[in-house]
Amino acid sequence: MTAYLTGYTCVVCDRSFEPGALRMTCPDCGPDEGILDVNYDLNAVRAAWEKSPLAGRPLNHWRYRELLPLEDSAVRDDWSVGWTPVIDASRLAKDLGLQQLLLKDEGRNPTASFKDRASSVGVAHALQHGAGTIACASTGNAATSLAGHAALAGMPCVIFVPHTAPEPKLAQLLVFGAAVISVQGSYDQAYQLCSQACEKFGWYNRNCAINPVLVEGKKTGGLEVAEQSHTFGGVPDWVAISVGDGCTIAGIWKGLKQMHALGVIDRLPRLLGVQARGVAPIAYALEKGKMPPVDDTGATIADSINVAVPRNWRKAVNALKDADGVVVCVNDDQILEAMRISGRHGVYAEPAAAAALAGVKAAIADGIISGGQSGGGGDRVLAMVTGSGLKDTHAAIRAGGEPIKIKPSIDNLASALAGRGLTDGVS
Repeated sequence: MTAYLTGYTCVVCDRSFEPGALRMTCPDCGPDEGILDVNYDLNAVRAAWEKSPLAGRPLNHWRYRELLPLEDSAVRDDWSVGWTPVIDASRLAKDLGLQQLLLKDEGRNPTASFKDRASSVGVAHALQHGAGTIACASTGNAATSLAGHAALAGMPCVIFVPHTAPEPKLAQLLVFGAAVISVQGSYDQAYQLCSQACEKFGWYNRNCAINPVLVEGKKTGGLEVAEQSHTFGGVPDWVAISVGDGCTIAGIWKGLKQMHALGVIDRLPRLLGVQARGVAPIAYALEKGKMPPVDDTGATIADSINVAVPRNWRKAVNALKDADGVVVCVNDDQILEAMRISGRHGVYAEPAAAAALAGVKAAIADGIISGGQSGGGGDRVLAMVTGSGLKDTHAAIRAGGEPIKIKPSIDNLASALAGRGLTDGVS
């Protein structure tokens, strides 16, 4: 047991559990509702950081080892995850009338998504507990990140995906050597089958919905935002995050809160949650305090947030309320536009990642975020770009358009360039 972990708390009934044994959910509230949160001795963490300051540590997410539920011997510094770059999109900020717009590019992680944070911690935790096989259900990114880190660990891995998972993500899974189960049904059906298999065969369950350790990995995104904010004038007014099952926004908020409690930042931002208009149960839950009736008829190009039944909705709603947060919904056309815009500013985003930027634009239009003023006098915003456009090249081509096709002659080239307004140096 890590010296800094003090136990677990159920997010429904507040029952506390001692640290020690591998624990997933609250037995009183059940596996569907009794999600646990991991607690730490922040005074002990503060003392450890005073003795070994963050400034002298390796630039990866293992630098926060005291805030991870791992034995020190289980921390894998050789797995380079995290400390992804923050891009100052100053031209775009000016166009939107924002004082500042930052894009944190999580596509720079080893399997090109934010989910590497969770999977690396999950695999390390599975190794710590002597697990033989690890499994998860995923719309794509959690699966590829798990497969990649299981391959690093030499651990057998079983992945359950809905049949709609994009081909580039399936390719990653297969190359990493995972056993891929393509479920001819929804993500929820894939999740249910994975849970049954973990129970029946004794596999380590990597699903964030049931395993609180995974949110601790996602939390490192918030820890980093807090630490990196000092380079960009301090904590932003807003952090925008696309929302699927609810684990990511809950984890990032937890990381920000811990950094505030530890004195690394002097204030907290507000959260902007972004959902696809066709699949927006968290938006409903924030307003109503409960899940909407199950509806599998909604659809979105953003497969990574296409989650009709989010298992971690309580953590997400709690985080949004605590952060005075707001959820906005965007349609697929807005997401495709945001993919183009982020690409024009140097960040190649998959649809779910670009949804965060689409949400920022929508929130400005709705008057939620202060922007639109000439000269860029509005709010300061950071958008989490959670995955690379390489994850869904079909959507990227839809967003970016077709190449210029010509026959091989300089005259044809000159004509095509003139048609695109690329006439500099063309006579």
